[in-house]
Amino acid sequence: MTLLLTRSDILRSLEIPAVLDALRAGFRAAADIEPLRIRTDLPGPGTATALLPGLIPGIPAYTVKVNAKFPGATPALRGVACLHDLTDGSLLALLDSSTVTAWRTGLAAALATDVLAPTGTAEGGGVAVGVVGAGAQAAMVLAGLAALRRVDRLVVHDVVPARSAEFLAQQGIPGSVASDAREVAATADVVILATWSREPLLTAADARPGLHLTTLGADEPGKIELGADLLSAARVIVDDRALAVRMGALGNVGLGVDAAQATLSDVLTGVAPGRRTPEEVTVYAPVGLPWQDLAIAWPVYRAAGDHGRSIDFLS
Repeated sequence: MTLLLTRSDILRSLEIPAVLDALRAGFRAAADIEPLRIRTDLPGPGTATALLPGLIPGIPAYTVKVNAKFPGATPALRGVACLHDLTDGSLLALLDSSTVTAWRTGLAAALATDVLAPTGTAEGGGVAVGVVGAGAQAAMVLAGLAALRRVDRLVVHDVVPARSAEFLAQQGIPGSVASDAREVAATADVVILATWSREPLLTAADARPGLHLTTLGADEPGKIELGADLLSAARVIVDDRALAVRMGALGNVGLGVDAAQATLSDVLTGVAPGRRTPEEVTVYAPVGLPWQDLAIAWPVYRAAGDHGRSIDFLS
C-alpha cells in the first residue's frame, strides 16, 4: 500500500526537531552516489525539475522528486515526491512536493544559518534577523532558526509593503518594516533572502563586518540576489560546489567553483571551518540536493499514523 500525503497531512506530521536531526545527519554522511538535479524549460513560462536519488545512510528508503515550477502560479511549485523502500523499490508514499521542498529548503537553510551566523547581538543575547522577500519560504527558515537559537528582533522588506507588515505581524517577533534590502542589511545580524530577483539586491558595500546572509532565491539559472563583489569578498558556503556554479548563486554572477570556500558538509564534519572571526562576512548559498527531500519525507512518513489515505497502485 502507498500512503498519499497532502500538504495538510504533511504539516500535521511535521516535527521540526526530527527533520533538523535528519538534515544534520545527511550533511555529515551524505551517500557516496552522485546526486542528479535535472532541469529543463517547458514551452511557455514553466520549468520541470527532477531530483534523484534522495539517499541518507541509515535510512532504509530513498526519494525521487518531480516538480513543475511556474512563477505566476500559487504555489509556484507543483509535483510529487515519491518515497520508495530501499530493499525492493516499493512505493511507500506520495507526498506533495511543494510542501516537502519548501520545508526542507527552509529547515536546511535554518541549520546552516545557525552554524554560520554570529553570536547574538540583539537585546537579550539573541539575533536580529532580517528578511528580504516576505513569503512562506522565509517564514519556514525563521521557524527552524527559532528552534535552534533565540530570535529577538525582526526587520522585513518586501516589494509589496503591505506584505512586509503582514509577515511581521504573523511572526509575533518585535521588529520593523524596511524600505529596501540595504536597510535590512544595515540593521540585522542575519539576512535571509528568498526572492525571484534577477539582479543583485545587495553588494559588497552593503555587507558590514560580522553579517551573515543566506540566499535562497538564486536556485536556478538567471536568479541573482547577491552581487559578484559581495560573494567574492565573503566566506561562501554552499551545499554543492558544481551546482552552485551551474545553476546557483556563484555561476549566475559569473563566478567559478573557487568562490566557494567550503560545503556545509565540510563545516559540519570539521573538514573546514565555518565562521572564522566575529568580523567575517559569511554567506550560505544552497541550490538544494535530492537527499534533503528524504530528510523530511522519511520522518513525516514515520509520524503520519492515521494521516493521509492509502492506495494500492498494483491493484
